[in-house]
Amino acid sequence: MGVLKSFSLIAVTALSLGLAACQKSEQKQANTSATRADTPVKTLSIGYQKSSLNLLVARQQALFEQQFPQAKIEWREFPAGPQMLEALAVNAVDFGYVGNTPPIFAQAANKDLRYIGYEVVPEQSQALVIPASSSIKTIADLKGKRIAVQKGSSAHELLAKVLQKAGLSWTDIQPIWLPPADARAAFDKQSIDAWSIWDPYLSAAELDSKAKVLTSAADFPKTYSFYIANPKFITEHPQAVTQFIGGLNNADQWILKNQTVALDIYAQSTGLNKTIAQRVFDRRLKPSPIQTLTPEVIQTQQNIADLFQQVQLIPQKINVQDAVWTLPSKQ
Repeated sequence: MGVLKSFSLIAVTALSLGLAACQKSEQKQANTSATRADTPVKTLSIGYQKSSLNLLVARQQALFEQQFPQAKIEWREFPAGPQMLEALAVNAVDFGYVGNTPPIFAQAANKDLRYIGYEVVPEQSQALVIPASSSIKTIADLKGKRIAVQKGSSAHELLAKVLQKAGLSWTDIQPIWLPPADARAAFDKQSIDAWSIWDPYLSAAELDSKAKVLTSAADFPKTYSFYIANPKFITEHPQAVTQFIGGLNNADQWILKNQTVALDIYAQSTGLNKTIAQRVFDRRLKPSPIQTLTPEVIQTQQNIADLFQQVQLIPQKINVQDAVWTLPSKQ
């Protein structure tokens, strides 16, 4: 009996020591996770396009330096969203600004990304344009025509909706896949018949090349642009999302209060002449707040993804919700 009692005491003691060690290990892991979550950002790489006024103002006014006081802020300009998401996929960008279509193509190509916020796209800031001398009168006349568009961009999605509305398929036209600068050159030479494009390239074509709008985003349901994050970065720095969105909304409020100066910043940053910059600026929603994604916005994106899969623009069905960031729950 004495031996059994001694054995039981030893077993209980060992179990207690084991549980204590386990609790210490779990506490250490929890502390490590908390420390990692609270680690200040040292370097922040932001991708932007000429159309992203909030980012241009935030850069000029050093608004992210206020949100990330210990970080070195790096800025990388891209001609369009697809190129930006390529950079994000190889961890060269932490946050970026894109239209509605690039993240759909990226997700369909199994590239990891996270939607963190959205902005409403002004109705007149995207259009399908034709030369002033064009014989094209209606969207049905696009059949057989050469139409330039940046592949995987928001203009790609606009063109898809135009063709659907006209009862045309992609085989009914000749898509010419060109980035904006090359498409503008082709448009001016009239080596293409039409061009699907967004601001500021749209306003520049209207004013400099007398381009005519055949149809615009105003003829279709409301659409959105998005702020995208690198999943690896925001896993390591979950608090950075709120800080980044805060900086963007500070920029939006600054623009409202300083519209003349904001216009100058936009013109200087883009190299556009003041007349073109003014047109783009006038089309901008005021205010234009950045918000986290709602079910309505996610469904709108899902509708685009489903359309693209149906017409075989993407190889597989995707679930947009899978790429939407949500605030981590507090333990």
